[in-house]
Amino acid sequence: MSATPLLPDASVLLKKTVRLLLQVGAALFLASVAWVLIYRWVAPPATWLMLERRAHAPIGKGYYGIREDSRQISYRFRTLDEVAPAVPLALVAAEDQRFLIHRGFDFDAMAKAAKRNWNSDGTHIVGGSTISQQVAKNVFLWHGRSYVRKVAEAYFTVLIEFLWNKRRIMEMYLSVAEMGDCTFGVEAASQRYFGKSASQVTPAEAALLAGVLPNPLRFRASNPGPVARAKQQRVLRNMRRLGGTSYVNTLLNH
Repeated sequence: MSATPLLPDASVLLKKTVRLLLQVGAALFLASVAWVLIYRWVAPPATWLMLERRAHAPIGKGYYGIREDSRQISYRFRTLDEVAPAVPLALVAAEDQRFLIHRGFDFDAMAKAAKRNWNSDGTHIVGGSTISQQVAKNVFLWHGRSYVRKVAEAYFTVLIEFLWNKRRIMEMYLSVAEMGDCTFGVEAASQRYFGKSASQVTPAEAALLAGVLPNPLRFRASNPGPVARAKQQRVLRNMRRLGGTSYVNTLLNH
């Protein structure tokens, strides 16, 4: 009569499972830290959103930009020294006026957005994301809405705030943000809409680009309607209130 093989002890299995999970978690943590550190000095070749747009773009469009008159307008990473001072100023004025103050999360803005959304009819949802959160979402994460993605967004926001400075966060944002259908970054947007480099845009043009960011597929800088013009004027007022170029100098040295 053969002996019945002994089943492994439950506590041994539990310990092995916990050890495996810890090893996987440590590996993912180290990989994410390395990823963020690399992008502190290296420009990303593409983002998940760019790849998604490329996969679903109509013929003639790609994830780098849009083809117009047989000319490819490409995504190009730009530093703050390579764009007009009005560009980062307009982005802060439009998206995150407490950018230099917070550490990735603006809880006051989140609370105000939650209150407005609670009292709204659900057709005009207001966001409370900071520029840091948007960089985390645009650069490191996939497109979509889920609790898992929100947790990952918060995690990467903490990482970039800890491992980068505000200057690098702004450079990443102005280089990869979608500013029109299949148009990523201020350089591609400036070339497409104004026929000039991002280093040459005026404050009014920068305000127009920043104003379309909440919904770049609906509002177009090339043919702005009354709503886009109203957003542009609001951004220009905020730019003046922030102190103009003096604010940009603070950002450059942050």
